[in-house]
Amino acid sequence: MVSRVIPVDPFDLVVFGATGDLARRKILPGLYRRFYAGQFPPTAAIIGAARSEMDLPAFRAQVRAAIEEFVGPSKRDEAMISAFLDIVDYVPIDAKGSAGWSDLRARMAPGRVHAFYFSVAPALFGDLAERLHAYEIADEHARIVVEKPFGRDLETARALNSTLAEHFDEHQIYRIDHYLGKETVQNLMAVRFANILFEPLWNAQYVDHVQITVAETVGVGGRGSYYDKSGAMRDMVQNHMMQLLCLIAMEPPYHFDPDAVRDEKLKVIRALDPVDPHDIVRGQYLARPGREGEPCASYLEDAENPDSRTESYVALKVHVANWRWKGTPFYLRTGKRLRARASEIAITFREPPHSIFDDAESWRENVLVIRLQPNEGMNLKVMIKEPGPGGMRLVQVPLDMSFAEALGEDGADIPDAYERLIMDVIRGNQTLFMRGDEVEAAWAWTDPIISGWEARGDRPKPYDAGSSGPEDALMLMHRDGRRWREIRE
Repeated sequence: MVSRVIPVDPFDLVVFGATGDLARRKILPGLYRRFYAGQFPPTAAIIGAARSEMDLPAFRAQVRAAIEEFVGPSKRDEAMISAFLDIVDYVPIDAKGSAGWSDLRARMAPGRVHAFYFSVAPALFGDLAERLHAYEIADEHARIVVEKPFGRDLETARALNSTLAEHFDEHQIYRIDHYLGKETVQNLMAVRFANILFEPLWNAQYVDHVQITVAETVGVGGRGSYYDKSGAMRDMVQNHMMQLLCLIAMEPPYHFDPDAVRDEKLKVIRALDPVDPHDIVRGQYLARPGREGEPCASYLEDAENPDSRTESYVALKVHVANWRWKGTPFYLRTGKRLRARASEIAITFREPPHSIFDDAESWRENVLVIRLQPNEGMNLKVMIKEPGPGGMRLVQVPLDMSFAEALGEDGADIPDAYERLIMDVIRGNQTLFMRGDEVEAAWAWTDPIISGWEARGDRPKPYDAGSSGPEDALMLMHRDGRRWREIRE
C-alpha cells in the first residue's frame, strides 16, 4: 500500500509560544515530519514568536534539539534538518505590548495562507487576536489555532468565544483537540459510515453498552497546581472524552463536511441526560512506596494541597436521550496513576436472543474495541468453534487489526495527531476541530455535574497508584451486571 502525501498551498505559519513545551515536544517536530514527507511547498515559512529575546541561530538550535529529541532516528536526516531550519524564522514579541509586531508583519508574505498557532495561555488569546488585526497582519482569510482549555465553565467559554469573535469569524477559528487527529478516531467514522456491516447494528437494539477509557500511568507532578484547578472532569471528560462519545453516538451526517459532522456531534451533546450523583465516582491516587515498584507521591502531595477535593480519576454512567441510544449506557472513565496507559472505546453487543448450542455457558459478548493508544488499531471479538474433536465447544477469538501491521511499512509512518491537524488548518478543513457552540454545549452539560458534587461536599475516593481506580468505580458497573474491561498496555 502506497501512502499518498498531498502537498498543501504555500503558507506562513506563525507559532506563538514557540519556545514553550508544547511547541518543543509536538508542534515543531510534527512540522519537520511533514516537511520530511514532502508535504511542504518550497516557499513555506515557519515563524516562531515568543517573548524570549534570542537571535535566529539560537532559536534554530532549539528547533534542531527538539527534532533530535522527539523525531525518530529514521527521519533524522542532516540534509533534511538543515533544509527545514532554512525555512524557520524567529521574532521576539510582546503579546501585551507593541514590541515585535511590526517585524512580524514584515515577515509575512502576501498571497498565501496565513495561519497563527496560539500555543500560549488562554489569557493571551484576546491580546494576540487584537494585535494581529491592529497591526494588519491577519486578514479575512487568516486562520488561528487555539489550544485547550476552552474556558473552565460555560461562562468563561462564552467569554473566550466572544473575545475571539471580535476579531475572527467562526470559520477562521480552529479549536484543536489532538484526540480527534488520531488515526483510529478518524477510522471510527470510516468503520461506521463506509461499511454496511456495522451501521445497522449501531443502536440500542443491538448494543448492550459502550465503555470509553482514557487511562494514564503518570501523575500530575510538575503541573499539580494547574491540574488542581481543573481535575479529570474538566481536563479530560468535557473535551477529549466528550468528542469520542459524540463520534460513537452521532447520526450519519449528510456529507463528510465540517459543519455537517459538527452539527451531528452537537445533537449528541444536547441529547445527554443529566447524570445522577449515584452514577459518578471520583478518586485521588495514593502514594506508592519504593518497595512496591517505582515510588510516587500521592495526588495531595503532587498538588501541594493537603485539603484538595479535586479528582485525579472520574467514572460516569451517561445516557443519550434519543431513539438510537435509549436504554444503552455509556460508561466513561479516566484517571492518573493507573495500572497501564491505554485509551480505547469498547462497544459491547447484546447476546443472541436464543442459543442453539449446549455449550451456551461459554458464550461471551461480541465486542468491538477501538484502540487509540498505544498500538492504534481495532479488535473484534467473536465466537467460533474450538478447534478439535471435542464436539461443539465455543471459544472467543479476536479478529485483530493493528494499523502498523495491516498497513505494512506505511503503518509505521502514521502521522502524529498534531501533524495531521496542522495540515488541516493549512488546507482550511475544520472537520476535526470543535465549533464554538459545541464547546458551550459541552460545558452546559458539565457544569451542573461539577457544581453538584461541590454543593454536596463530596470527597474523592482514595485509590492505590498502579491500580484500576477506586473500588466504587467497580461497583458502578457491577450493580448493572457488567464489568470494566481490564486496563492493559
